[in-house]
Amino acid sequence: MSTDARVNNEPGFILHTYPFKETSVVAEVFTRSHGRIALIARGARRPASALRGLMQPFSPLLLSWFGKSELKTLHAAEWQGGLMAPQGRALMCGFYLNELLLRLLARGDAHELLYDRYIATFEQLAGEACSTDYERILRRFEKNLLSEIGYGATFDVDADSGAPIESDRRYVFQPERGALRSQEAFNVSGQSGCPVSGQTLIDLAADHFESQTTLIESKNLMRTLINHTLGAKPLYTRQLLRDLTELNS
Repeated sequence: MSTDARVNNEPGFILHTYPFKETSVVAEVFTRSHGRIALIARGARRPASALRGLMQPFSPLLLSWFGKSELKTLHAAEWQGGLMAPQGRALMCGFYLNELLLRLLARGDAHELLYDRYIATFEQLAGEACSTDYERILRRFEKNLLSEIGYGATFDVDADSGAPIESDRRYVFQPERGALRSQEAFNVSGQSGCPVSGQTLIDLAADHFESQTTLIESKNLMRTLINHTLGAKPLYTRQLLRDLTELNS
Protein backbone atom coordinates (compact mmCIF):
# COMPACT_ATOMS: atom_id res chain seq x y z
CA MET A 1 0.00 0.00 0.00
CA SER A 2 1.37 3.46 -0.87
CA THR A 3 1.76 6.00 1.90
CA ASP A 4 -1.02 8.25 0.56
CA ALA A 5 -3.58 5.49 -0.09
CA ARG A 6 -6.95 5.66 1.58
CA VAL A 7 -7.93 2.88 3.92
CA ASN A 8 -11.60 2.18 4.42
CA ASN A 9 -13.44 0.21 7.10
CA GLU A 10 -10.38 -1.28 8.78
CA PRO A 11 -11.16 -3.08 12.06
CA GLY A 12 -9.39 -1.46 14.97
CA PHE A 13 -9.35 -0.36 18.61
CA ILE A 14 -8.39 2.91 20.27
CA LEU A 15 -5.40 2.35 22.56
CA HIS A 16 -4.92 5.92 23.76
CA THR A 17 -5.90 9.48 22.84
CA TYR A 18 -4.50 12.90 23.63
CA PRO A 19 -5.70 16.41 22.75
CA PHE A 20 -4.42 18.08 19.60
CA LYS A 21 -4.86 21.83 19.15
CA GLU A 22 -8.20 23.22 20.29
CA THR A 23 -10.79 20.73 19.07
CA SER A 24 -9.00 17.66 17.75
CA VAL A 25 -7.46 14.51 19.24
CA VAL A 26 -4.68 12.17 18.18
CA ALA A 27 -5.66 8.53 18.57
CA GLU A 28 -3.15 5.72 18.81
CA VAL A 29 -5.00 2.74 17.36
CA PHE A 30 -4.34 -0.97 16.92
CA THR A 31 -5.69 -2.26 13.62
CA ARG A 32 -5.84 -5.76 12.26
CA SER A 33 -4.10 -5.28 8.90
CA HIS A 34 -1.98 -2.17 9.52
CA GLY A 35 -0.82 -2.65 13.10
CA ARG A 36 -0.39 0.35 15.38
CA ILE A 37 -0.97 3.70 13.70
CA ALA A 38 -1.59 7.31 14.78
CA LEU A 39 -4.70 9.09 13.52
CA ILE A 40 -5.74 12.69 13.95
CA ALA A 41 -9.48 13.03 14.51
CA ARG A 42 -10.17 16.62 13.55
CA GLY A 43 -12.91 18.32 15.54
CA ALA A 44 -13.52 15.22 17.65
CA ARG A 45 -13.67 17.27 20.87
CA ARG A 46 -16.54 19.41 19.60
CA PRO A 47 -19.85 18.52 21.32
CA ALA A 48 -21.59 17.88 18.01
CA SER A 49 -18.82 15.75 16.47
CA ALA A 50 -19.87 12.29 15.30
CA LEU A 51 -16.42 11.04 16.36
CA ARG A 52 -16.56 12.36 19.92
CA GLY A 53 -18.23 9.32 21.50
CA LEU A 54 -16.20 6.80 19.49
CA MET A 55 -12.72 7.86 20.58
CA GLN A 56 -12.77 5.47 23.56
CA PRO A 57 -10.75 2.33 24.34
CA PHE A 58 -12.25 -1.17 24.12
CA SER A 59 -14.83 -0.29 21.44
CA PRO A 60 -14.53 -2.36 18.23
CA LEU A 61 -14.48 0.14 15.38
CA LEU A 62 -14.32 0.28 11.62
CA LEU A 63 -11.85 3.04 10.83
CA SER A 64 -11.23 4.92 7.59
CA TRP A 65 -8.26 7.26 7.06
CA PHE A 66 -5.90 8.84 4.55
CA GLY A 67 -2.57 10.66 4.56
CA LYS A 68 1.07 10.63 3.47
CA SER A 69 2.77 11.25 6.81
CA GLU A 70 3.10 9.01 9.85
CA LEU A 71 0.16 10.88 11.38
CA LYS A 72 -2.83 9.94 9.25
CA THR A 73 -6.17 11.75 9.11
CA LEU A 74 -9.24 9.87 10.34
CA HIS A 75 -12.23 10.69 8.17
CA ALA A 76 -14.75 8.13 9.44
CA ALA A 77 -15.30 5.74 12.32
CA GLU A 78 -18.16 3.34 12.94
CA TRP A 79 -18.90 1.27 16.00
CA GLN A 80 -18.72 -2.40 15.03
CA GLY A 81 -20.19 -3.95 18.19
CA GLY A 82 -19.98 -7.58 19.23
CA LEU A 83 -17.62 -7.19 22.20
CA MET A 84 -18.58 -6.67 25.82
CA ALA A 85 -16.72 -3.77 27.43
CA PRO A 86 -14.57 -4.83 30.43
CA GLN A 87 -15.64 -3.72 33.90
CA GLY A 88 -13.95 -3.45 37.29
CA ARG A 89 -10.59 -5.21 37.54
CA ALA A 90 -10.98 -6.48 33.97
CA LEU A 91 -11.05 -2.83 32.88
CA MET A 92 -7.71 -2.18 34.58
CA CYS A 93 -6.31 -5.32 32.90
CA GLY A 94 -7.52 -3.89 29.59
CA PHE A 95 -5.66 -0.62 30.14
CA TYR A 96 -2.56 -2.68 30.96
CA LEU A 97 -2.84 -4.57 27.66
CA ASN A 98 -3.25 -1.29 25.79
CA GLU A 99 -0.16 0.18 27.42
CA LEU A 100 1.84 -2.94 26.49
CA LEU A 101 0.81 -2.56 22.85
CA LEU A 102 1.61 1.16 22.86
CA ARG A 103 5.06 0.59 24.29
CA LEU A 104 6.05 -2.60 22.47
CA LEU A 105 4.55 -2.41 18.97
CA ALA A 106 6.34 -0.50 16.24
CA ARG A 107 4.06 1.63 14.10
CA GLY A 108 2.97 0.18 10.80
CA ASP A 109 3.78 -3.46 11.49
CA ALA A 110 0.78 -5.72 10.97
CA HIS A 111 0.12 -8.36 13.62
CA GLU A 112 -3.11 -10.03 12.58
CA LEU A 113 -2.74 -13.03 14.88
CA LEU A 114 -1.99 -10.74 17.83
CA TYR A 115 -5.03 -8.62 16.95
CA ASP A 116 -7.26 -11.70 17.09
CA ARG A 117 -5.69 -12.71 20.41
CA TYR A 118 -6.29 -9.20 21.74
CA ILE A 119 -10.02 -9.59 21.06
CA ALA A 120 -10.07 -13.11 22.52
CA THR A 121 -8.29 -11.86 25.65
CA PHE A 122 -10.95 -9.21 26.24
CA GLU A 123 -13.67 -11.81 25.82
CA GLN A 124 -11.91 -13.96 28.43
CA LEU A 125 -11.44 -11.04 30.83
CA ALA A 126 -15.12 -10.12 30.59
CA GLY A 127 -16.13 -13.70 31.41
CA GLU A 128 -13.96 -14.15 34.52
CA ALA A 129 -14.52 -12.95 38.05
CA CYS A 130 -11.52 -13.92 40.18
CA SER A 131 -7.99 -12.51 40.26
CA THR A 132 -6.40 -15.91 39.61
CA ASP A 133 -8.20 -16.17 36.28
CA TYR A 134 -7.08 -12.65 35.34
CA GLU A 135 -3.47 -13.57 36.08
CA ARG A 136 -3.62 -16.60 33.79
CA ILE A 137 -5.14 -14.55 31.00
CA LEU A 138 -2.53 -11.79 31.30
CA ARG A 139 0.40 -14.21 31.38
CA ARG A 140 -0.74 -15.87 28.16
CA PHE A 141 -1.16 -12.53 26.42
CA GLU A 142 2.26 -11.28 27.57
CA LYS A 143 3.93 -14.45 26.34
CA ASN A 144 2.18 -14.29 22.95
CA LEU A 145 2.93 -10.58 22.57
CA LEU A 146 6.66 -11.00 23.16
CA SER A 147 6.75 -13.92 20.73
CA GLU A 148 4.85 -11.96 18.08
CA ILE A 149 7.27 -9.01 18.13
CA GLY A 150 10.38 -11.16 18.02
CA TYR A 151 11.25 -11.32 21.71
CA GLY A 152 9.87 -14.77 22.40
CA ALA A 153 11.78 -16.95 24.83
CA THR A 154 12.45 -20.68 24.94
CA PHE A 155 11.36 -21.92 28.34
CA ASP A 156 11.73 -25.70 28.19
CA VAL A 157 15.43 -26.03 27.24
CA ASP A 158 18.56 -25.35 29.29
CA ALA A 159 20.32 -22.48 27.51
CA ASP A 160 23.77 -23.78 28.45
CA SER A 161 23.51 -27.48 27.67
CA GLY A 162 20.48 -27.68 25.37
CA ALA A 163 19.02 -30.36 27.64
CA PRO A 164 15.32 -30.40 28.51
CA ILE A 165 14.38 -28.46 31.63
CA GLU A 166 14.07 -30.69 34.71
CA SER A 167 10.98 -30.06 36.79
CA ASP A 168 12.68 -30.55 40.17
CA ARG A 169 15.65 -28.23 39.54
CA ARG A 170 16.03 -24.51 40.21
CA TYR A 171 17.02 -22.20 37.37
CA VAL A 172 17.79 -18.55 36.75
CA PHE A 173 16.24 -17.13 33.59
CA GLN A 174 18.38 -14.48 31.93
CA PRO A 175 16.67 -12.44 29.18
CA GLU A 176 19.73 -12.47 26.92
CA ARG A 177 20.45 -16.18 27.31
CA GLY A 178 17.51 -18.17 28.64
CA ALA A 179 17.21 -20.70 31.46
CA LEU A 180 20.40 -21.64 33.28
CA ARG A 181 20.83 -23.92 36.24
CA SER A 182 21.22 -21.76 39.32
CA GLN A 183 24.86 -22.62 39.94
CA GLU A 184 25.90 -22.05 36.32
CA ALA A 185 24.10 -18.70 36.28
CA PHE A 186 25.80 -17.50 39.44
CA ASN A 187 29.17 -18.47 37.99
CA VAL A 188 28.74 -15.99 35.12
CA SER A 189 30.21 -12.73 36.35
CA GLY A 190 27.94 -9.70 36.19
CA GLN A 191 24.89 -11.65 35.07
CA SER A 192 21.55 -11.54 36.85
CA GLY A 193 18.15 -12.99 36.13
CA CYS A 194 14.88 -14.23 37.51
CA PRO A 195 14.98 -17.30 39.82
CA VAL A 196 12.42 -19.88 38.74
CA SER A 197 11.64 -23.54 39.19
CA GLY A 198 11.97 -26.04 36.39
CA GLN A 199 8.29 -26.94 36.71
CA THR A 200 7.27 -23.32 36.15
CA LEU A 201 9.37 -23.18 32.98
CA ILE A 202 7.78 -26.39 31.72
CA ASP A 203 4.32 -25.04 32.54
CA LEU A 204 5.05 -21.74 30.79
CA ALA A 205 6.18 -23.53 27.64
CA ALA A 206 2.95 -25.56 27.65
CA ASP A 207 0.64 -22.63 28.59
CA HIS A 208 -0.35 -24.40 31.80
CA PHE A 209 -1.08 -22.05 34.71
CA GLU A 210 -3.04 -24.24 37.10
CA SER A 211 -0.34 -24.29 39.80
CA GLN A 212 -0.26 -21.34 42.20
CA THR A 213 3.55 -21.51 42.25
CA THR A 214 3.61 -21.32 38.46
CA LEU A 215 1.33 -18.28 38.54
CA ILE A 216 3.56 -16.44 41.01
CA GLU A 217 6.87 -17.32 39.36
CA SER A 218 5.65 -16.78 35.81
CA LYS A 219 4.43 -13.30 36.76
CA ASN A 220 7.91 -12.40 38.01
CA LEU A 221 9.53 -13.94 34.95
CA MET A 222 7.28 -12.19 32.43
CA ARG A 223 7.86 -8.91 34.26
CA THR A 224 11.62 -9.47 33.93
CA LEU A 225 11.33 -10.14 30.19
CA ILE A 226 9.01 -7.18 29.55
CA ASN A 227 11.20 -4.81 31.58
CA HIS A 228 14.22 -5.97 29.61
CA THR A 229 12.40 -5.26 26.35
CA LEU A 230 11.00 -1.88 27.45
CA GLY A 231 14.08 -0.44 29.08
CA ALA A 232 14.08 1.89 32.08
CA LYS A 233 10.64 3.52 31.87
CA PRO A 234 8.11 1.61 34.03
CA LEU A 235 4.57 0.69 33.01
CA TYR A 236 2.06 3.03 34.62
CA THR A 237 -0.84 0.55 34.61
CA ARG A 238 1.26 -2.20 36.20
CA GLN A 239 1.63 -0.05 39.33
CA LEU A 240 -2.11 0.66 39.32
CA LEU A 241 -2.86 -3.06 39.18
CA ARG A 242 -0.40 -3.68 42.01
CA ASP A 243 -2.05 -0.96 44.14
CA LEU A 244 -5.50 -2.37 43.41
CA THR A 245 -4.41 -5.86 44.47
CA GLU A 246 -3.04 -4.50 47.74
CA LEU A 247 -6.25 -2.58 48.45
CA ASN A 248 -8.35 -5.70 47.91
CA SER A 249 -6.09 -8.08 49.84
